[in-house]
Amino acid sequence: MTHSAAPLHDRHRAVMPQWLALYYAEPLELTHGEGRHVWDAHGRRYLDFFGGVLTTMTAHALPEVTKAVAEQAGRILHTSTLYLDRHMVELAERIAALSGIPDARVFFTTSGTEANDAALLLATTHRRSNQILALRNSYHGRSFSTVAITGNSAWSPTSLSPLQTLYVHGGVRSRGPYAHLSDAGFIDACVADLKDVLGQAHGTVAAFVAEPVQGVGGFTAPPDGLYAAFREVLAERGILWISDEVQTGWGRTGDHFWGWQAHGASGPPDLLTFAKGIGNGMAIGGVVARAEVMNCLGANSISTFGGSPVTMAAGLANLTYLLEHDLQGNARRVGGLLIERLRALTAGLPVVREVRGRGLMIGIELAGPDGTPSAEAASLALEHTRELGLLVGRGGREGNALRIAPPLTLTVAEAEEGATALGEALRRTQQDLDGKAGS
Repeated sequence: MTHSAAPLHDRHRAVMPQWLALYYAEPLELTHGEGRHVWDAHGRRYLDFFGGVLTTMTAHALPEVTKAVAEQAGRILHTSTLYLDRHMVELAERIAALSGIPDARVFFTTSGTEANDAALLLATTHRRSNQILALRNSYHGRSFSTVAITGNSAWSPTSLSPLQTLYVHGGVRSRGPYAHLSDAGFIDACVADLKDVLGQAHGTVAAFVAEPVQGVGGFTAPPDGLYAAFREVLAERGILWISDEVQTGWGRTGDHFWGWQAHGASGPPDLLTFAKGIGNGMAIGGVVARAEVMNCLGANSISTFGGSPVTMAAGLANLTYLLEHDLQGNARRVGGLLIERLRALTAGLPVVREVRGRGLMIGIELAGPDGTPSAEAASLALEHTRELGLLVGRGGREGNALRIAPPLTLTVAEAEEGATALGEALRRTQQDLDGKAGS
């Protein structure tokens, strides 16, 4: 029997699933945070460049959000969607207006997985088809239906599915059969692939779902305009477009408020899903869709915890802070400086194959001595960044990419501090790999 005096990691392993991932050889227990920093149980401070998987969007312990949560918790914690809630209506009104979707309706959930699950229910019901188009290397959640449209095999534990998923090219620009093409050639090749796949579909296809920037996939993205070109093909067939904005929403990419806007010639998507950053750590997700699609369900439904008074109060306070302080603009300015600094610091390191991204959503792809994707390099780099007081994430199909997504209030000085630590961590990683190759 496990006792309370045992190390927390041992207690975790005794009661948690084996497949529940933990970072680091000696996992961290984070106890508190402030601004862009967090502290572990031993009192060590870290600069947070991952924000709990892009969820702490504005800052740790943001006073405006913690105050809203505390005040609402002191009034009433829970009511459910069976009753009117002022915070839920107000947040829905703001999100509907920001979405760009005409005559938009908003349904709140508790996670991005649940939001994508709801979007799939709406699209398949509206189109009366269970066929879904998705991108290779994608990730859309951990539920039975969202695993079925996840193209990243490392995060898809079963091939059983209620859906028939047809995977197309387009999510990864720098690898694969079209990597050598120009941006225009890449788009043309992906559109041709889409048309070829549609020619093999059985009748009606319900929807195309895509992350504007693939999150778990390693912060990869297609050239701007790809989804506009896809939309022309989809619109001819009445196929709905679902933009998975769980990681790209709320201005993180800097250039745009939503990731789909990089492909804006096509207009807004039919459905947009969101989560993570809007709650700044509180459990909020949701789907936005035009009324015709949202109202297509012919049965009753509620969301017991979606639209909770406490989480809605947090979301409203967080969104207000983000807009009033132009955090999208800060992501563009500071993120632009950060990515250029990282490119300069890692130039000449063979372990770094590519530094990519936009705004405060940056990926560093790592390779081994033979130039192939190296999960070992990413593991080494992750440990070295921790040693240097920096937290970053990890992704990529082969687990070989570092994911950098700090809170959007990141300062120039903190960006420089983090870049310096990353540069040193990657130099140490290069030395580790060189030493191993020479031994």
